[in-house]
Amino acid sequence: MTTARIAPQTRFYTTGGIDLAVHEWACEGSGAPLVFAHATGFHGRVWDAIAERFPAHPVYAIDLRGHGLSRAAPIDDWRVLASDVADFLKQSGITGAVGIGHSMGAHTLLQVAADNPGRFAKLVLFDPVILAPEFYAPSDALYTADNPHPAIRRKRDFASAEAMIERFSSRDPYDLFDARVFEDYCRHGLVPAVSGAGMELACAPEVEASVYASSRSNPGILDAATRVDIPALVVRAKYTTLNDFKSSPTWPELAARMPQGSDLYRPDMTHFHPFQDPADAARIIAEFIGE
Repeated sequence: MTTARIAPQTRFYTTGGIDLAVHEWACEGSGAPLVFAHATGFHGRVWDAIAERFPAHPVYAIDLRGHGLSRAAPIDDWRVLASDVADFLKQSGITGAVGIGHSMGAHTLLQVAADNPGRFAKLVLFDPVILAPEFYAPSDALYTADNPHPAIRRKRDFASAEAMIERFSSRDPYDLFDARVFEDYCRHGLVPAVSGAGMELACAPEVEASVYASSRSNPGILDAATRVDIPALVVRAKYTTLNDFKSSPTWPELAARMPQGSDLYRPDMTHFHPFQDPADAARIIAEFIGE
């Protein structure tokens, strides 16, 4: 593997009333396509440090709806994310890909694989937000307009990417991040502010809060897992409590639900494994796909 690779080209795919941004790296070899999907509040470019290590593969890193350059309103159903990704794969003609997801992105790719056989040949799922069956049993929303998720109070405006880097570099959990990944998160996680002065978060606080609020919206994900009959690796971090962003939210029995699922437990890592140690995450991916 190597880290020498030019910057991606960003293309837009019209789907579900939005323009879905996908960052694409040209292929320098004959490897299978790699399709990356990110966690809540982030964007496709947080995968740069890992994508660059696979120059023999065409790479597609998606900005999920409402994140990065995929401008959109808040959501109330996670299945719309899977619909967006499935539509992108259909438009681009991608089949036999390796899907690599983190958190919400891993949940999304699993649903896409279940609904669209043949689009993926393998999955690597870093701490997917797929919980035990009892999590999905209550019908009440986790958060409401009167009691929104704390992400709604996230600082929105910054003078520059440098100001964001300076503000958050020593704060939890960002101080866990690999320096390159943290800088990519900040530099590609801002867009020009609507006011015309400075920058603002690409993933608006109300969008991020809506994702957390609707995290019970896809109770069928556990059934979907039983229909994913391809090699699938679930990489789980240490669990502490669901109220801790650094804790693994993943049901330990998830891999066993999949006909060809396997489980890799990494208690030495937090939920932010791909951000903490992108080299280790890349190694896991490479070994799983036989490189």
